[in-house]
Amino acid sequence: MEFFSDVFQYGYLSNALAACVLSGITCGLIGTYVVCRRMVFLAGGITHASFGGLGIAFWAGTNPIAGAMVFAVLSALGIEWAGSRGRIREDSAIGIIWSVGMAVGALFMSLRPGYTSGDLAAYLFGSIITVTDGDVTALALLTAVVVIGALLWLRPVMYVAFDREFARSRNIPTRVISYLMAALIAVTIVLSIRIMGIVLLISLITMPVVIVNTLARSYRTLALAAPAVAVVGNVAGLLVSYHLEVPPGAAIIFTLTLALVSVKLLSLSQKKPKHRHEDHS
Repeated sequence: MEFFSDVFQYGYLSNALAACVLSGITCGLIGTYVVCRRMVFLAGGITHASFGGLGIAFWAGTNPIAGAMVFAVLSALGIEWAGSRGRIREDSAIGIIWSVGMAVGALFMSLRPGYTSGDLAAYLFGSIITVTDGDVTALALLTAVVVIGALLWLRPVMYVAFDREFARSRNIPTRVISYLMAALIAVTIVLSIRIMGIVLLISLITMPVVIVNTLARSYRTLALAAPAVAVVGNVAGLLVSYHLEVPPGAAIIFTLTLALVSVKLLSLSQKKPKHRHEDHS
């Protein structure tokens, strides 16, 4: 109960809790599309490419999140364009943008006067206590957009995620949806960087969906349950971080990992009796 009393007393803690809830909802919904369309590598590429924008923004003395946003969105759209046009294989484009983004970020960070490696820690591994009111507002707006979009266009997005050829046969604008979702993935990644960091963020996008996917196969079920799992994992990780004084990003990952292992063991234990019955029959 001490945690919840401190939430109302300290602004940074209330911002951290709000960010956990909002990012959990957004990452759960976006992660459903990412996992079902098998774009986890793409999400990882965008995450690391955003480091280039961070480095340039630090060097220029501007908002690092804004710089990462521009770099991430352009990278996502560039990868989608290269893959759809067939100019270069998508996995190759991701690998190139991934490495170039990291190299650009490292270069410009080293050119910044007074640069220290500590400047990167909050962005590489997350620092949820640095979440500002502006970050929470931006996350709230993004969450509203993603939730409304899911309510209005869940079926077309589902078709694009599973079978783009079938979606085209139903006259669904697959290219428009693909570009919009790529941009949303990039924005979600950047606005969640302060919570998980570049290194750990991909887990928040994928693990809640994998946990739910162990028990369910329906896209609609995944889209409904994955955000709930992500929110619970985020808040539980924040509580662990608060009481044990460990980094919140790592605590969230370990919480989700424990949940995933538990669900996997549960699903295996439920299958064993069935196999035994079949053997005796």
